[in-house]
Amino acid sequence: MPQPVKSVHESVSARLTPLDALRGFIMLVMALDHANVFVAREHPRSEMWFGGFPTYSDPLAFFTRAITHLAAPGFFWLMGAGMVLFAASREKSGLTRGAVLRYFFIRGIILILLQVFVENPAWIWGSGGPFTFLEMPMYVGVLYALGGAMILGALMLWWDTRVLLAISAGLLLGTEIVIRNFSGDVLRFTPFTQLFLLPGNTQQFSVLYPILPWLGVTLFGIAFGKWFAQDPERAYRRALYFGVAFLALFIPLRALNGFGNIRAQVGTSWIAFLNNVKYPPSITFLLLALGIDLTLLFAFSRKVLALATRHPSPLIVFGMTPLFFYIAHLYLYGFIGRTFFPQGTGIPAMYPWWLVGLAMLYPLCWLYRRFKNSQAPNSIWRFF
Repeated sequence: MPQPVKSVHESVSARLTPLDALRGFIMLVMALDHANVFVAREHPRSEMWFGGFPTYSDPLAFFTRAITHLAAPGFFWLMGAGMVLFAASREKSGLTRGAVLRYFFIRGIILILLQVFVENPAWIWGSGGPFTFLEMPMYVGVLYALGGAMILGALMLWWDTRVLLAISAGLLLGTEIVIRNFSGDVLRFTPFTQLFLLPGNTQQFSVLYPILPWLGVTLFGIAFGKWFAQDPERAYRRALYFGVAFLALFIPLRALNGFGNIRAQVGTSWIAFLNNVKYPPSITFLLLALGIDLTLLFAFSRKVLALATRHPSPLIVFGMTPLFFYIAHLYLYGFIGRTFFPQGTGIPAMYPWWLVGLAMLYPLCWLYRRFKNSQAPNSIWRFF
């Protein structure tokens, strides 16, 4: 019996499921990091560009943190690629570029509002505090930066790929060049400097994710999205080339311990070598994290990891419901830690609870994906 012929859209969508698989994978490791916060209560200090820097004597504690560094660069890169693919599909269905821009502006604003009114209370409540968003200083985290990068990136969505790559490199290089002119006295920062360039705590804001450095990663993703729209298979091969090149470049740049690291290596062990500045992302941090992410993406596109890209694989389900997963997992792990382990479990005993949380999130995300797909293209639920 002849098989039904798939449409071009269905064929391209099937070839792009590795993007969802990668997103799902980095969400798993992100959840591990946040289970460490809420359940183990042994999360290290942030890898900041100034002040004290985390050090490790326990390889498991380092691994538990280090594997999660794949998440933030992966999120911003995948968002950029996804923006291009979304815009291309909507333009084919008749939407104007103005309508596409309006969609991204609204979604970006929603992400920033979710940061303030939904994510921030989760961090406070899960850590044992009251359920409130009226925290001073105001916490400025990843949803804020994703929303800001989405709004600014949308303005450049139709620019030439070479221009996008040049701006991306300029933002990442410029961050390190500019940061050398600042001291660690963050109380002297203006709100604009904090929100757009340099993380730190002042009386007004507690910023971990300023927009401009992460916009550089988003623009790199937008450039890749154009390649995916043209030829997915060739784009996967490019992901491998970039991934291997990034990992190869990371080693000498980290060993030189100068420009590209933001601050000198703290310690001489292999852990210290792999422990890079994340806030804002140093070039070595991004080379290592994106190098692994892009290499994994290629692996997901090959038969060796084909099982991970089959429906309804947990990676695919989680990867297709990223915002729902993100909000839900914060409150779930916060509830587990606050209710059962207010003093923390320690890292080894946290791992089973991390897996329990994922098992609980899977059916919720599956149901939400089914509900979202049943909504009209212009439904408010399509923004989540």
